Amino acid sequence: MMEKTAILNLRVNPTVKEQEEKVLSRLGIPMSIAIDMYLNQISLTGRIPFAVALPKVPDAINADLMTNVQLHDKLKKVMMI
Repeated sequence: MMEKTAILNLRVNPTVKEQEEKVLSRLGIPMSIAIDMYLNQISLTGRIPFAVALPKVPDAINADLMTNVQLHDKLKKVMMI
């Protein structure tokens, strides 16, 4: 096993950290090992080890597909709620 010689200081969302700690605890994996595994996968594969993509927005609420009139009408409905 390679000796660990680097220190990372990370800022993460506290809620995400708490959820992650629960999962890793159940798996018996310390956070430092999980992060090391993630970084090793990047090194081994030359990419992030999971798909990174923007979520698909339904056409009915996709502002990019609306005319200005449609967008204005939708915004007006939301503002009246």
